[in-house]
Amino acid sequence: QVQLVESGGGLVQAGGSLRLSCAASGRTFSSYAMGWFRQVPGKEREFVCAISRGGLTTYYADSVKGRFTISRDNTKSTMNLQMNNLKPEDTAVYFCAGSKSGLRRDVNEYDQWGQGTQVTVSS
Repeated sequence: QVQLVESGGGLVQAGGSLRLSCAASGRTFSSYAMGWFRQVPGKEREFVCAISRGGLTTYYADSVKGRFTISRDNTKSTMNLQMNNLKPEDTAVYFCAGSKSGLRRDVNEYDQWGQGTQVTVSS
């Protein structure tokens, strides 16, 4: 197992940028595909992007493609999400998650979760 802690959320104006980080404890970080999900009150948690164990393959939701970039550093057990050209509809709590099943978009394939960090984009 890994314990995941997100950081970097905050309030930003539309068109601005934020960088989220996810720090993992334990020595098994590289054995997990990692993903970012987001959730707003009253809605299901939705897939944002994911990265393979070695970092060579990435998936993005259409809504963030071209604006968000996911990356990881297995030597530091960290994952980042660079978010550019933010829009009010990106406002949500963002969660990092780990999957032993490999690179997946399905929230149910992830079994390691952080506590979330709030991102608010004002118009």
